[in-house]
Amino acid sequence: MKPIYLDYGATSPVRPEVMEILLPFFQKEYANAGSIHDFGQRSRDAIELARKQVADSLGASSPREIIFTGSGTEANNLAILGAARKHRNRGNHVITTSIEHPSVLEACKQLEKEGFEVTYLPVDPYGRISVEQVKDALTEQTILVSVMAANNEVGTLQPIKEIGRLLRDTPVLFHTDAVQFYGKIPFSVQELGVDLLSVSGHKIYGPKGIGALYIKKGIRIEPVLFGGGQERGLRPATQNTPGIIGLGAAAYLMSQELEQERQRLTRLRDLCLKRIQKEIGQVDLNGHPSNRLPNNLNLSFHGVEGQAVLLELNRKQIFVSSGSACSAGKHAPSHVLMAMGKSEEQAYQSLRITFGRETTESDIHQLVDHLKEILEDLRSFLRNKP
Repeated sequence: MKPIYLDYGATSPVRPEVMEILLPFFQKEYANAGSIHDFGQRSRDAIELARKQVADSLGASSPREIIFTGSGTEANNLAILGAARKHRNRGNHVITTSIEHPSVLEACKQLEKEGFEVTYLPVDPYGRISVEQVKDALTEQTILVSVMAANNEVGTLQPIKEIGRLLRDTPVLFHTDAVQFYGKIPFSVQELGVDLLSVSGHKIYGPKGIGALYIKKGIRIEPVLFGGGQERGLRPATQNTPGIIGLGAAAYLMSQELEQERQRLTRLRDLCLKRIQKEIGQVDLNGHPSNRLPNNLNLSFHGVEGQAVLLELNRKQIFVSSGSACSAGKHAPSHVLMAMGKSEEQAYQSLRITFGRETTESDIHQLVDHLKEILEDLRSFLRNKP
């Protein structure tokens, strides 16, 4: 049986078309884009085309609003640390949520060490916040709100457009981590009403080690790295030409197929959930039942630890993700599920299944057939355990 990869929320393979476009920039068109000779300027031109492709995919008003970074994590750090430090003269209060990606939560913890006050909004049982919570948390000292567009674990979507409307006529900057959202659901930065937005290449079938930060025209932030003047001085380093080219190509291709792929993934997700609920049972769907990413299922199987299911699937060459994170050799329950009010036991029971371009209906049926067998065996073992 061929391996079945169902962990697209973690990363995706580089598309063949993208690989073909970026490969020449490793050995043939390898010149530094900062060089003024023709060889270097060809790299520069390719980078600027990629910048336009990313800008177009986001609905940005100008390619200048795109800053290339080394990852989505770096884009989040640049947005949060850069915005807060730049505008500290206006206030020292930041608002975020309790279920953000670690690159946002850890950046906010760093701000707290620097004397900023951070409000971590609680979420409802589906993992959502409300616009009213943001409104109630605003103070005269608030300078930044950072709310992820879609949660990386449970797939729940946040009311980004509504928060954007709330903050539109205020001096408060609005950032969203759109790493999981980008490439899954059509949107534009204009309709979301954001000032800052982070994306990553390897979640949209581009290469790893490349991300981008959208910075709305007129918004000022500070750099977090210091050196040369690349990327308008906000990301000083020799530009990763192959990575940037790959991100641009992936963004362009993704934009052409987005709505069709969203519908296809939604059908596969719903088919998978329906079969699991009907044929396996004793399972909870974590996250919002409908207001969620089209490719995400986060499930808790009653009485069985998610990691045990993951390992059994792994033996059958089906690759999914556990809802629990492993840090320094110690397993910890998901901070997202705990924030949603789940018990530690429920958090440990979670399994994340994320679908992608190469996922077929046959893959779904094979997954569910194996899950039935695995859950039956594990539950039987636990029932008979002395």
